[in-house]
Amino acid sequence: MAEEFGRSVQDGLKLSKRIYLGKDRAVTPPKPPSHMDKSPVAYLPTAPMVYAVISNPAIVDNPDIPSYQPHVHGRCDPPALIPLQMTRIELEADSYLDTAFVKISGSWRVHCVMGSESCDCRLAVPMGEQGSILGVEIEASRKLYYTELVAIEDRKDLEKEVRIENGGFLKPHTFTITIPKVDGGSTLSIKVRWMQKLLPFSFPEYVTPHVKKLPRKEKIQLNVTTGTGTEIVCKTSSHPLKGLRREVGKLGFSYESEVLTWTNIDFTFSYAVSFSHIFGGVLLQSPSLHDVDQRDMFCAYLFPGGHHSRKVFRKEIVFVVDISGSMEGAPLEGTKIALSAALTNLDSKDSFNIIAFNGETYLFSSSMELASEDTVERAVEWMSMNLIAGGDTNILVPLKQATEMLSKSGGSIPFIFLVTDGAVEDERHICDIMKSHITGGGSIHPRICTFGIGSYCNHHFLRMLAMISRGQYDAAYDIDSVESRMQKLLSRISSTIIANITIKAFDDLDEVEVYPSRIPDLSSDNPLIVSGRFQGNFPDTVVATGFFGDLSNFSLDLKVQKAKDIPLHSVSAKQQIDLLTAQAWFSENKQLEEKVAKLSIQTGVISEYTCMSLLETDRGNQAAESPGGHKLPWQVNPQKVDSQGRRRIFLRNLGVGFGNLTATAENLRPGAEESKLPEAAEIIIKAASNCCSIMCKQCCCMCCVQCCFKINNQFAIVLTQLCTAVACFGCIECCSEICCGGQET
Repeated sequence: MAEEFGRSVQDGLKLSKRIYLGKDRAVTPPKPPSHMDKSPVAYLPTAPMVYAVISNPAIVDNPDIPSYQPHVHGRCDPPALIPLQMTRIELEADSYLDTAFVKISGSWRVHCVMGSESCDCRLAVPMGEQGSILGVEIEASRKLYYTELVAIEDRKDLEKEVRIENGGFLKPHTFTITIPKVDGGSTLSIKVRWMQKLLPFSFPEYVTPHVKKLPRKEKIQLNVTTGTGTEIVCKTSSHPLKGLRREVGKLGFSYESEVLTWTNIDFTFSYAVSFSHIFGGVLLQSPSLHDVDQRDMFCAYLFPGGHHSRKVFRKEIVFVVDISGSMEGAPLEGTKIALSAALTNLDSKDSFNIIAFNGETYLFSSSMELASEDTVERAVEWMSMNLIAGGDTNILVPLKQATEMLSKSGGSIPFIFLVTDGAVEDERHICDIMKSHITGGGSIHPRICTFGIGSYCNHHFLRMLAMISRGQYDAAYDIDSVESRMQKLLSRISSTIIANITIKAFDDLDEVEVYPSRIPDLSSDNPLIVSGRFQGNFPDTVVATGFFGDLSNFSLDLKVQKAKDIPLHSVSAKQQIDLLTAQAWFSENKQLEEKVAKLSIQTGVISEYTCMSLLETDRGNQAAESPGGHKLPWQVNPQKVDSQGRRRIFLRNLGVGFGNLTATAENLRPGAEESKLPEAAEIIIKAASNCCSIMCKQCCCMCCVQCCFKINNQFAIVLTQLCTAVACFGCIECCSEICCGGQET
């Protein structure tokens, strides 16, 4: 899909050369950079973009100055995508703890379609790999649109209603949505909200308007709230930001400029919280009146501090690597590079082993090996010789072997690092077995750290494995990011400084729900944040305990305070939805599924149990509820027009799914799409093939081949036309079925 999208943009840029720009020779359409001439992938959006979807090239023209060009025959299939010219862009970012909430407001003009015609427009929003779309609002010339999450009541009925072109994810975390029938020459005003960790933007040159004197305004507003109550130190900024306010734990900046061309520099901003020691606290907040859960909220955090003088744990780590056929190519090569780097960074007192698996298991050594320089070199050479993709997937056996190897560990923290791109049938059974092993283990049991590649593995299974063992989970949905994301996860687990963390106040509350239920370890690379709901009274100070790397006791007083300027329900929503979804999958609990759906609808964070829809209403329709309204549709049946007269357009499911057993069994590589014809196309092809088989039932294939060698070109043309006509007769019955719903005509 991504390559097809890129090719459509290429076609759109070629088609836009038809646009007449007036007599001013100095005004010419911007040319794409030279490095974009070859690869379609280079045309994928690197910033929020809007495209005109052109099926009929005859409508392409300047809406202000008609060119009266010759008529263009034919249609674009797939449709060409012409990038619309952007006239305004504003970015507002609110940073709380470790999460940034981003809102983009911009205006795009349909500059490439005749004023008397209209076309669909497609919005594309690239986000970071940890991003999640929250909502879209669109103002067109005659219509208003906004997105809404609804609970999935009947997935099969919903799939019949959804069309691919309505929208969804173009690539992992590149969100697209289609706005229908936008008038040529009109302006689209769009607001997009999402949450993520980073803020990358780079606008291509060809979105700059052709008109010289048209004002182009870009604006950035940044608010930082750490919640720690300590001073914030600004480090770097890519743009000249003007300070608006500076308080303890809070910063505000702005940037505003009228420019000749849009910025092509990523917006980056970094800051540090000024404390050198391990620091933490607890934030409390009461629920709103419309919250589906009326229990109070809390968020507990631990920051590792600026000076990492504390000793990290001695590690015993078993790398369990999937080498099934689907891992061939970039996934396995990226895994080898990341594991080689991790082995090189091990201390000589650490120990490790490697288990490669498909339908069988292959061990680097029968026991744990110290990470000496010679042993690491042998391990890297062993991986290059033995990590060869092939075969099916069996996860349980290598996990058992790894658990057995780490059963006698002492004075260290044991890790199992599982890498896979596939799903297996016995995943719940695997969780049960691993849970029993961990429950019966010692004071520091093995941490199962999981890394999923692509969309065919069950990411909720991998998250559950990590959660029950205090481990870490991460994923690379895009195979190009396997190496970098895996190295980050390996760096995080190798820098563990505090293990077996508990917060004693939880035991004294009347009721408490913690996400995750088993608190992970603290790394020197990342803060630790847990959240949840409770009933009862929190004391003014709570105590967090655990073990340092030298096995000495850790204890820290956490000050409890009210969170005044931090929306805890929004900051913790994605973490809670992800963990609750894993629990709902594991327990097959319908009540948990409903809880996730309600939380998803309330916070706007997508989930497996909700679907995003685009609501269309006429301007001035007072019956339409705004996205911030309080009427939440817990159950909405797929329908084209709702009770308030709004047209509802459903998008494809935006969740990652629960794994694909069929794709795993067929060893489909991550990113490979399963081909599936539309229902109507299947019927027509079947009818045509049936008709041809009736005509040729007396002929064998070899007879046909021999006959074809003896006919001339003219007869071949006539025969082709005849077969096409006969096939059409076979389609009459199926066409009536499509048009009349299967009723007799």
